Amino acid sequence: MWFDFPPGDRRISDSFLSSDDYAEKAHRLYTEGRYDAALDVLREAIGIFPQAAELHIGVAYAHLARDEIAWALQSFNEGLALEPNNEDGLAGLGEVLLKVGKPDRALKCFNAILALGFREDHDLMQQVGRALFREGVFDHARDFFELVLVAHPDSAEAAACLGYAAHRLGDDASAVRWLRRALELDSNDAEAQIYLGNVLYDGGDFDGALEHFDSTSPQDHMEELALWRYVALKKSMYRLDADDPDVLPWVDRLQELAAAMSADDKMLAEIEATLPDGTFLDPRQLDFFAAQLSLPQAMRHRRAGETHDVTMKDGVTYQGTWEQIVLQIVKDDDQWVGGSLAQYMEDVARRSREQTGIAVPSTDAESFIRGIAEAGLLQISA
Repeated sequence: MWFDFPPGDRRISDSFLSSDDYAEKAHRLYTEGRYDAALDVLREAIGIFPQAAELHIGVAYAHLARDEIAWALQSFNEGLALEPNNEDGLAGLGEVLLKVGKPDRALKCFNAILALGFREDHDLMQQVGRALFREGVFDHARDFFELVLVAHPDSAEAAACLGYAAHRLGDDASAVRWLRRALELDSNDAEAQIYLGNVLYDGGDFDGALEHFDSTSPQDHMEELALWRYVALKKSMYRLDADDPDVLPWVDRLQELAAAMSADDKMLAEIEATLPDGTFLDPRQLDFFAAQLSLPQAMRHRRAGETHDVTMKDGVTYQGTWEQIVLQIVKDDDQWVGGSLAQYMEDVARRSREQTGIAVPSTDAESFIRGIAEAGLLQISA
């Protein structure tokens, strides 16, 4: 009988697999990131079960994972032709349509899923929300994350995603509230800790930002911005050197990420690290000036050489990049007795807070200029 064959004989054992068995086997390979192997299994299965919609949809997701958008679109359409109301197929097709610039058609797919009664399906609603978020459709992404929280109010993932969407929509108060809720539900969510730290940093709450950065480890960071900010804050607040044991692991992680930068990213960093006098600052050099002025701006991918106009209270006008403007202000400040540019910004920030109660960031030139403008010490005209 068939069960007497050796279990290792794949040819014999696979001949008794159902289409669901094939789909499950392919899904395991897919979740392991073995997309080629998953495609091999699915194509073999389609040869046996050509009318099984879930197999065609599985092929589509494997192509999508490999950024083979045209093939994914074809396979999603083939699967949905066999089973028009397949919720996974509709979600995947919507994601592909977003990628090819057809958001209206994508939203029709997503709304069809809701009409089919899947609004309480946590994973499916999260998938749709994340697809919309990745393609910049933040308002609709927020709507789907809200649906998750209605049905699953204790979902830390959905609360965090709602915070990310609120931030992208310019609602930082809601972003902070939802990210704090996410961390109440899951204090080990490093992504939410980092994101909340960055939001607080941008709002001038440096103590709060440092608290959340401190709740992560260097290896939790896949991007440089929060690492730079952490190093700058630790060095500024605690007067630590780059080789201090509290800072060194974060510096090492920065160097790891710098070594893995693409050629284009390295070129951008080099452009951003060219100082006003034409000298070059190695973007991997972790002195305080680099940490506070050059690389944080590079991570935001601002246009190199972008200039601005600011006018001081006494009518003096400065023009240049944010860094050049700060250098000109320092040069003309008769009350400044000397020291580094970072020390000057720290001193102005301290005095501004004492006099006006407004916290002025001192960790990069743009934030510093905008902060003293908010404090009424200058006006930005361009």
